[in-house]
Amino acid sequence: MAKLFETYEIGSLAKHAWRLKGYSGAKLTEADIAEAETWGKRLGIDYKPLIKLLKGDAPDKRQQVVNWSALFAVKMFEKLGLDYVYTGEQWREEMYAHVAKNVEGFEFTGWIKSFDYRYYRKAAVVGEVEYRDPFYIDEFEYIKPHAKAVLKVPITGPYTMTDWSFNEHYWSKLGKVKSLKERKSRARRELMLDVVDNALRPEFEKLIAAGTKWIQIDEPALTTQPTAEEMSLFVEAWNRLVAGLNCRFSLHNCYSDYELLARYAPDLKNCEQLSLEFANRDTKAPGRKRPAYDLIKSFEDHGYEGAYAPGFVHVHTDQIASPEVVRDRILCVADIAGSERVYVAPDCGLRTRTWEVSYEKLEKLVKGAELARKEF
Repeated sequence: MAKLFETYEIGSLAKHAWRLKGYSGAKLTEADIAEAETWGKRLGIDYKPLIKLLKGDAPDKRQQVVNWSALFAVKMFEKLGLDYVYTGEQWREEMYAHVAKNVEGFEFTGWIKSFDYRYYRKAAVVGEVEYRDPFYIDEFEYIKPHAKAVLKVPITGPYTMTDWSFNEHYWSKLGKVKSLKERKSRARRELMLDVVDNALRPEFEKLIAAGTKWIQIDEPALTTQPTAEEMSLFVEAWNRLVAGLNCRFSLHNCYSDYELLARYAPDLKNCEQLSLEFANRDTKAPGRKRPAYDLIKSFEDHGYEGAYAPGFVHVHTDQIASPEVVRDRILCVADIAGSERVYVAPDCGLRTRTWEVSYEKLEKLVKGAELARKEF
């Protein structure tokens, strides 16, 4: 029998001060160095070469610092016992900007607030979207030989890349279209499908050729424009992106309208799993009956047949759910969808939490999954 309730982290972790300063060239403090030493010891990593690197001025220091940071993330996930791991997105500036800065046609315009005090750089699309530089494959090829657990690669999807950009070029191209509504709709579709064909598909093909077995497509912008036209466009882009590719695909979407998404999820081809956000909506009270997770029934009622990772740990608070509450949440979803269709993950990436808090949250997540398995 396959292992029930396999565990993973969604994607992002916070970046240590030594990672940020080591990359930017800012002066590191003794506390920054001590942080690297502390986590190196805790994770069983030979950290002495890192300390030497941080104190020195190697010509490739920036890239080496990024590599070390990714290694720390993988080793933390593995130490915790997660079944699937990755780099904590330590290679990436931010999920949107990381793609935009490596693809032809995007030009950054300024900073936009995303959550709390977090910001991202928003771009305008000023030319045809074309593949220019690799943006995920180098990260995968670096970490692959260092990881013992299975790798799950999170990427930013075409809907979010389109929705978070100013669509200047494709709007201008359609200047002869008289209807503003039609012009906007056509420009949006052209941009999104060019992101699929000319940016993401080439990178997907490289990832799969290099040995990637699971790609998680992150679409946080999904359902922010809750119309049938928008959802149909998302489905079209998804199906075009994954068509003919021999890989496992899952969708991650959080803080969204799941009643709406449930109606379209069955139309997503090769979408083996939905990674959603539910712990944020739940109470901390014990018990197997948890109304927040009843929304899973909507996906079932509309005919979605894949697996679920509906978020069992809230990521936008330092409060830690007990393993027993995590267990009860898992069992609630298992009662709805069946135990073999439940994976265990947080609501979203943990980049807004410290590593200490992230470690404890994931530790309780893993223990909660262990408790849930004992019920079967």
